[in-house]
Amino acid sequence: MALETLLVGSRGGPVCGVDEAGRGPWAGPVSAAAVILHPHDLPEGIDDSKALTADRRAALEVEIKARALAWGVGFASVDEIAELNILHATGLAMCRAIEALSVPPVAALVDGNYRFKLPCDVQTVVGGDGLSLSIAAASILAKTARDRLMIEMDALYPGYGFASHKGYNAPVHQQALRELGPCPEHRRGWAPIRALLEG
Repeated sequence: MALETLLVGSRGGPVCGVDEAGRGPWAGPVSAAAVILHPHDLPEGIDDSKALTADRRAALEVEIKARALAWGVGFASVDEIAELNILHATGLAMCRAIEALSVPPVAALVDGNYRFKLPCDVQTVVGGDGLSLSIAAASILAKTARDRLMIEMDALYPGYGFASHKGYNAPVHQQALRELGPCPEHRRGWAPIRALLEG
């Protein structure tokens, strides 16, 4: 919490960590989460979501939501990704996550080096999900929220395997695209999708 403590001290108010999930998949929305952790009530075991098992992420999601001062999740749809491009759609999802917080932050620690235009001041942190507990907590909420949505998509659009690969590139996903064509949740403007369909 060193980065959070420094920023709270300099800005004089609550600081959230922000991270995204789903910038790279071929299908589904991009998600983002914002978390303001309670400095004296931190769940144990928070880490970058990619370093955790699905079961551990699920358990930590419950703990983070119960013990954080505030949390919010936002999405940007496949249509918004097509209209804005993935970078700006990610920024939109982050804005929605911050706006969903019950406590407005004065600043955000954002994973990566891109300074998104958000509803509060922004400090970028390269490798932030390994350096900031707030960003790591946000990475967990963004990932679990998106995974849950992709499991629901699997029921809506059976045959693609969304529940297993969550819309990412996988041999079964490629095969399903060749056999079934894209569904409304596929990012049709993406080069790999276009190439598969044209091929």
